[in-house]
Amino acid sequence: MTARDARPAEPDDGRQVEALLAADARTAEALRRLDETERQLRLHREELHQTNQGVLALHAELDAAARTQRALLDAERAARDEAEKARRLFTFLADASAAVTASLDQEDILRCLPELLVPEYASHVEVWLFDQPAGRSEAHSAAAVAAARHDRPQHAGPHPGGLPGVDDLPPSALSPDRPLLSIPLTVRHTSGVLTLTAPGDRFDAHTSLMLVELARRTAIALDNARRYEQHRDTAEALQRAQLTELPATEGLQLAARYLPATRGLNIGGDWYDAFPHPDGSLLAVVGDVTGHGLRAAVIMGQLRTALRAYALEDDSPARILTRLHRMLCHQQPNLYATAVVVRFRPGDPHVVWAAAGHPPALVRAPGGAVRVLDARPGVMLGVPVPFEYEDHTAPLPAGSTLVLYTDGLVERRGRGIDPGIGLLGRTLAALDESALADLDGCAESLLKPLVHECERDDDVCILLCRTSPA
Repeated sequence: MTARDARPAEPDDGRQVEALLAADARTAEALRRLDETERQLRLHREELHQTNQGVLALHAELDAAARTQRALLDAERAARDEAEKARRLFTFLADASAAVTASLDQEDILRCLPELLVPEYASHVEVWLFDQPAGRSEAHSAAAVAAARHDRPQHAGPHPGGLPGVDDLPPSALSPDRPLLSIPLTVRHTSGVLTLTAPGDRFDAHTSLMLVELARRTAIALDNARRYEQHRDTAEALQRAQLTELPATEGLQLAARYLPATRGLNIGGDWYDAFPHPDGSLLAVVGDVTGHGLRAAVIMGQLRTALRAYALEDDSPARILTRLHRMLCHQQPNLYATAVVVRFRPGDPHVVWAAAGHPPALVRAPGGAVRVLDARPGVMLGVPVPFEYEDHTAPLPAGSTLVLYTDGLVERRGRGIDPGIGLLGRTLAALDESALADLDGCAESLLKPLVHECERDDDVCILLCRTSPA
């Protein structure tokens, strides 16, 4: 070993130590950075977790909002559907009510119900009216009998509906086919039962309420029709009872017709009369009282009686009408009438007449020429003004035919009275001379072209007076 080799190795050891220390420092720095990285990573993971939680919460909120919105849309749609259904039901109820109340004929009302209800609201409609005789084979359902007995709507069927205001029958009374809804027809009292067979397997609650209301309105319509028919029949019976049996007079042939109105309560105002005067003449009268019904029939009877009484004291048609006018103004100040009075004298080729606001008489000469006695008539009877009527004289050769009538024969709504008078004159002129021997047949011939049985809005009264041929 040399001296050089024998020297100590401190410098190399120091460098190694420094190298180790430097390595340790780098390791420590790396570890520090690694720790920092892990810390940052944890922070990012925490932020990511919180972000994920926020996103999940947001998704949950959006999902809940979507569900809420769908529920609101469904509720709105259901509400709209309910409102539309209610609108349809109310519209149908209004239209059906107008249809059943438009007529005063029970048959028309009963015929209208199936047309309205089948097939949308019922598959079958049955109306049981107590005042109509039932056929031997006609049997009513248990629901109808129960509705009539208890005066309440009754429901029967395979699935009792629990309808509001409607009683469900016990299972023993259930229908084997489809549900039934029987509704009493009640106004002041129960007059019948309306029974409806469901169009499907059940009656909807809202539809059932509408049907109950329609039945109530139908009951009112039927009651009005029943009362109208009774009033009309009474007025017509009173009217006909007061019409005169025409007298047989030498040298003068008479024929008359009275036809009651076929529409509305336009009965009770028209009358004809013919009676001999003590001086041997004959007075013929045709009149028309304003208004209709029982009151008009009663006033007509009073005028007829008063006119006959006044005629016993005076043979002038004008003076008879003047007294009748004063009487009506005094006793019935709000009621008016028209009338024409004609006086025939045996052997006199003229006729004397006076009119109070009445349509003009027509005269057919033996050759067929027709003229209108169109002298200006006086005011209507009962008009609150003093008035003196005037007698008129017209030639009436032997074999002439005089026609007296009321405005129901010639007047049509929207056309006035003149076209009807013209048609009456042409029809009268067209009659065959030999046919005039049958005056009743002539009356029918005059009525046929002017009066239609299904279109009479007013009473029709016509009186034919034919002098004997020379």
